[in-house]
Amino acid sequence: MAQPLNPALKAVSDAVLAVASQRSVEEVLQQLVECARELAGARYAALGIPDGAGGFSQFLTTGMSDELVASMGPLPRTHGMLGAMLEETAPFRTADLHADPRFRGWWPRGHPDMRSFLGVPIVAHEGVIGSFYLTHKEGTAEFTDEDQELIELLASHAAIAITNARLFERSRELSILEERNRLALELHDAVSQKLFSLVLTAESAETLLERDGGSAAKEQVERLKILSREALEELRSLILELRPPDLDRDGLCGALRKHVEVLRQLHAVDIELLLDDAVSAGGDERDQEVFRIAQEALQNALRHAGAKRVQVNLARDDGQLALRVTDDGVGFQPDDPELRSRRLGLTSMEERAARLGGRLSIHSAPGDGTDIKLEVAVGA
Repeated sequence: MAQPLNPALKAVSDAVLAVASQRSVEEVLQQLVECARELAGARYAALGIPDGAGGFSQFLTTGMSDELVASMGPLPRTHGMLGAMLEETAPFRTADLHADPRFRGWWPRGHPDMRSFLGVPIVAHEGVIGSFYLTHKEGTAEFTDEDQELIELLASHAAIAITNARLFERSRELSILEERNRLALELHDAVSQKLFSLVLTAESAETLLERDGGSAAKEQVERLKILSREALEELRSLILELRPPDLDRDGLCGALRKHVEVLRQLHAVDIELLLDDAVSAGGDERDQEVFRIAQEALQNALRHAGAKRVQVNLARDDGQLALRVTDDGVGFQPDDPELRSRRLGLTSMEERAARLGGRLSIHSAPGDGTDIKLEVAVGA
């Protein structure tokens, strides 16, 4: 029979699990400082992340009201006891903070007086990346050995949690940058060529009108109208891509349905949509990746393949989300390196599928249309 988990270790385990569910750095830090305060039985707790220039980039507190925190002014500097905890990897504990020579002997206006203190650095591979500051032990005069051991254990997990949260935010920033770069290339390839043609056609029409004013000039003006409409459609389509879907409100299927409705208005193409409205990849972020893969596949079919008919199928298949986009367009050779250098959407879809832990298959050949299929475990 399994032995019951030590209450203190269970508290740390619960704290670590709670932190693991967060994503942004600020959310992780706030969860950590609240866990530390509860674990150590402190009235006040803070977690500081140094900025490397004598200050804190982030300094989160708990136990004080928002009004009290706001009344104390800007973030503290890394001096005195606050700075000491960032210079050494060893924790520090005292029953009277005032008795330590590193205490500067003053507080900001409105700051509560603090005596008992426990400081524990958060140490990662690159060194001290932050520190827990706990004061005013509830119910007794000072923090105990057990309190210190618990916060040291939490600090070791905190270093991993903070590092992971930073990596997650950086990966999201890189994804946004990649998306902007892709759209910039699309704008250049799809729109600038149309606009350049507009300029040339307008100049040609002007020359013909000056020379003979005949039917040739009228033909150029008609072509000007056609190119203008095409350029407008391209711009509308790209603006649609820039506008993020409201997955929280509409869900994956609702967002995809709205997207296809707009595409039907922009392109004279039959787009068949087959959706299981209950299907989701498991959360807005995962659904966002699925939506972008569908969006990219549709744009390839409409913009590059010259398709007359496109079908989008989203369903559950053997416990997996299955997205399939097929078209009757001109087709292409998926492994052609020259084509991939110009059609970055193919690589983008594969990278999104990999982030989902799924499998993306692209079947196509010149003259045979294209079949793109994504399979991903729900909530993986």
